[in-house]
Amino acid sequence: MNERHLIFFLFIWLFWGIFCHIEKSAAAAEEHVIWAELLNKYVKSGGVDYAGFKSEEEKLDLYLKVLEDTDSKTLSRDERFAYYINAYNAWTIKLILSAYPGVTSIKDLGTYFKSPWERKFVRVDGAEVTLDDIEHHILRPQFKDPRVHFAINCSAVSCPPLNSKPYLGSSLDRQLDQATRSFINDPYRYRLENNSFYVSRIFKWFAKDFNDDVVGFYLKYARQDLKKKLADKKDALKVRYLNYDWSLNDN
Repeated sequence: MNERHLIFFLFIWLFWGIFCHIEKSAAAAEEHVIWAELLNKYVKSGGVDYAGFKSEEEKLDLYLKVLEDTDSKTLSRDERFAYYINAYNAWTIKLILSAYPGVTSIKDLGTYFKSPWERKFVRVDGAEVTLDDIEHHILRPQFKDPRVHFAINCSAVSCPPLNSKPYLGSSLDRQLDQATRSFINDPYRYRLENNSFYVSRIFKWFAKDFNDDVVGFYLKYARQDLKKKLADKKDALKVRYLNYDWSLNDN
């Protein structure tokens, strides 16, 4: 094979690889079309219109069936990561709808013996699992990315807001960064009083995910004004935790 033929075949191979990647990304996005439509209609500024979701619950069920029929092992790492984030969020909506409108908090849907996150009703990968299984046995240990805490939504006011778009493998890193920065810099989500820095209890519950360094994590994602204030007081700051509002995050 001469040099011209070699260059030609390398070009074809490269073109085919790019084409397959585009096709695969488009197919992954197509799977989330129903979810995208529902989120666009019923999630505004983090608030969820559960009555709207309830009116189209059959459409939500179609999306849940898409998730159920997806073999996550065939997905790339980022697509799989996005798949489980979307699954967690969509099945949480389904859980709320199971008792809506007679529910004021997701905690109402637990029992004396089990929290709502321990209920086996989520269908993925050919099995029936819990929301805790997705969060603590898949998302956190497999992907080891603390930004996931700002992407999954527990239907509570103090929880990081539900994104109004599906998470996609092709844009996952940007979406996780955006969700994290949005939460970190929201003045309703932190309070700085002298040397006391009040933050979400998420940082207490999952301290190891943040390397036991809340201030360091904030410094990485904080915008200029907040970053400067934290940097100036870094060594003197005492981290404290805000109360968690479990009220339903409805509109």
